Amino acid sequence: MCWACFRPRPAAQRCPRGKEGLAGQRRGIPSPDLFVVKFPACYVEVMRTVIYPGSFDPLTNGHLDVVQRATKLFDRVIVAVARNESKHPLFSHEERVQMVAQAVSHLPHVETDAFEGLLMEYVEGRGAQAVIRGLRAISDFEFEFQMALMNRKLNERIETIFMMPKDTYTFLSSRIVKEIASLGGDVSAFVPAHVREALAEKLTPAHV
Repeated sequence: MCWACFRPRPAAQRCPRGKEGLAGQRRGIPSPDLFVVKFPACYVEVMRTVIYPGSFDPLTNGHLDVVQRATKLFDRVIVAVARNESKHPLFSHEERVQMVAQAVSHLPHVETDAFEGLLMEYVEGRGAQAVIRGLRAISDFEFEFQMALMNRKLNERIETIFMMPKDTYTFLSSRIVKEIASLGGDVSAFVPAHVREALAEKLTPAHV
């Protein structure tokens, strides 16, 4: 870098400004023939990405609360909807992805994706650094702790972060929401409006 003309130049190349470079003229002092500054390698800031995996059958306000909290810690949050057919979900994989995408559309730097297979392989493929898991109560911890240790064995570079939702959602789960809806209860306080409508259509003739 030539400080006389502020342009990058090889060390062997003289600056056309000569001894009275622009920098010297501004200061009223003579400048050397050439100023060469060797800069260290450029550092590229890595976007901090976290994966929030789950079946989301259906998405609840507790899930959304965790997503919103994650946006305060990471530059990008990916809500990864697992196929997980072994759980016999009420909604299809595609329906769950669409419901999640609509629910997080107003949140900046949050995206929705679908995945199946090993979570650690998916996380590595998306270039993420961590996985977020929501904890509602002590009863969740034993299972989540076991899964976190297994995932660490599979890929020790990926961290698992446990995050608690707002206290008013600690009792909330997708299973409870489906049960209330199937019995005709009002779930509008527990899920986004479009999820409530989807539950009403799925569970007809029950009225949500």
